[in-house]
Amino acid sequence: MTLIAANSMGSSLSRLDGRAKVTGTAPYAFEHPVEQPSYLTPIQATIAHGRVTAMDISAAEQLDGVLAVLTVFDAPKLADTSDGEMCILQDDRVQFRGQLIGAVVAETLEIARQAADLVSVDYAEESHDTELCADHPRLYAPEEVNGSFPTDTSDGDADAGLADAAITVDATYRTAIEHNNPMEPHACIVIWDNASGRTQVTIYDSTQGVHAVRDALAPLFGLETDQIRVVAPHVGGGFGSKGAPHAHNVLAILAAQRISGRPVKFAVTRQQMFSLVGYRTPTIQRIRLGASRQGSLCAISHEAFTQTATVKEFAEQAAVPSRTMYAAPNRRTSHRVVALDVPVPYWMRAPGEAPGMYAVEVAMDELAVACDIDPIELRIRNEPDVDPDTGNPWSGRRLVDCLRAGAERFNWAQRNASPRSRRNGDWLVGSGVAAATYPATAMPGNAARIEYQADKQYAVQIGAVDIGTGTWTALTQIAADALGCPTESIDLQIGNTDLPQASVAGGSSGISSWGTAIVAAVRAFRDQHGDTPAPGASVTTEAPDNPDAEKFAMYSFGAHFVEAHVNRDTGEIRVPRMLGVFSVGRAINAGTLRSQLIGGMTMGLSAALHEESVRDPRFGHVVTQDLATYHISAHADVRDIEAIWLDEVDEHANPMGSRGAGEIGIVGAAAAVANAVYHATGIRVRDIPIMADDLLA
Repeated sequence: MTLIAANSMGSSLSRLDGRAKVTGTAPYAFEHPVEQPSYLTPIQATIAHGRVTAMDISAAEQLDGVLAVLTVFDAPKLADTSDGEMCILQDDRVQFRGQLIGAVVAETLEIARQAADLVSVDYAEESHDTELCADHPRLYAPEEVNGSFPTDTSDGDADAGLADAAITVDATYRTAIEHNNPMEPHACIVIWDNASGRTQVTIYDSTQGVHAVRDALAPLFGLETDQIRVVAPHVGGGFGSKGAPHAHNVLAILAAQRISGRPVKFAVTRQQMFSLVGYRTPTIQRIRLGASRQGSLCAISHEAFTQTATVKEFAEQAAVPSRTMYAAPNRRTSHRVVALDVPVPYWMRAPGEAPGMYAVEVAMDELAVACDIDPIELRIRNEPDVDPDTGNPWSGRRLVDCLRAGAERFNWAQRNASPRSRRNGDWLVGSGVAAATYPATAMPGNAARIEYQADKQYAVQIGAVDIGTGTWTALTQIAADALGCPTESIDLQIGNTDLPQASVAGGSSGISSWGTAIVAAVRAFRDQHGDTPAPGASVTTEAPDNPDAEKFAMYSFGAHFVEAHVNRDTGEIRVPRMLGVFSVGRAINAGTLRSQLIGGMTMGLSAALHEESVRDPRFGHVVTQDLATYHISAHADVRDIEAIWLDEVDEHANPMGSRGAGEIGIVGAAAAVANAVYHATGIRVRDIPIMADDLLA
């Protein structure tokens, strides 16, 4: 693949959208100016399974300022009801607690909330099941798991390899339900307009992909895609939960259809996010490792058990990383799911890899202890020459370099191998390590448009979305390098379905996919218009397929190092120091890359020590519905955190030589924390988040 020269790329160019954001002039979904807005408040089911038998809306309708009340008995009909999550208000069935069963639209948000409280709902309640267990009688093998990966794989004979191994680890690891909590909750403004005789719908949405929203919602309402326009210039975080529209978008459109002509504004509250917009499924994972006394793996078995919803299947790919991470002649992975009376799980930063690598990397630490081998050396001894899953050569696997560079920077050589061997007053001190991996992908179907304007300015258009990661800045740098001009000469236009097609900001694929499209458009522009184009000269081009994608195994890698302090009397855990060393190809923007990596590491720390959504099985709902009871890592928890990366270019990945870095930072971070806690205390905790009482044995 022909690379572009890096001039602007790699520098820490300040965020081009930074001033607008800090001065409050960058419009987020709920803030776009519209005339005569109305406000929506949803009505949600208060049972986990059953039917709605009656909804008394008379008191709500009599309240001054109420414009419309929607119920399961009178809502507009959808043209396509095949998607169980999106098919709301179409019948009286209740499939989970918190399901949308109605809405009130009013002149103000306060009136809408009051009216929604006045709606009386009667139910015919049925028994429900919301608890995941590894021996659940309704466990099944899905046809495939998230990412279109095969459900099960088998190479060699894992059982025989385990039976013949000199050293074995056989342990079960559990990860908790986690909920995405971006700073900006999910929100949208919808305008349904029939004035021209042909329906036109405008949606200002907080989304990771404007075209994904349009393409998913149009069939539900029997519309052509050109009848829907989606706008999202600025998004306040997503972490995967905004990777596709959810039922709240459908509810807002149904309401806008009912009061055609007036905008409907709907911002999901923090509490409502715990039932409406997806979450990371809890996992139960059994890992079995077999090795020689020298630590060479002879067998890996990884069984993952997760939950899905009765209304729609989502099978998380937790065991997939074990197919590629380490060399072993005998490998087996499997996934089993159970459909429960719960909301649909969905993407959360590094779905599959984050919980899956937690289990694998803690198991590797247990194997290192069993073999009496340094955990870094154990990983190095099990480095595969080629991708164990496909047999393809790596486009660049520098995990060993990450481990060694991190060990030197972290002063790993001074570590005493024995657990519970170091103290600082009342605190037990330990250190842990874990490896990380994440696939380097690019999505198909992306296109970009280049137009030369007066005064040596170029308009660069693509329907990409910046969810706070720095897309405005990184794509400007890529375009400037490809065109050979200063970044000031680039007028980047993104976040609108009026612009050329772009994939979702997800799977760490955004910059790779969109940047490739921009480079392709620049090359086509030069071919057609030369180096001295006339004002108005333009070209629109789709990104070509990468011929190396099928020839090479493309992954990013990393190594996490953590120091943990555990109070010997209370079990309190503190993490004063974290280091991540990563191999992610060329850095597009050093500043935003560092932000992405330390952000992921912070989420890994949060998963290890704090994050857990608690579902009450008696009533079926999550009881930790705010940021006071759903704990996340705060400033006081994040102390000395450092992220660095290797100086490299991946010539096979894309024309920029980069690989995605949005998710690699979270992968393995929780395992490094757990391994450091074990080293400090000598107590092996296999379930996260780790609680103080886990360490008081």
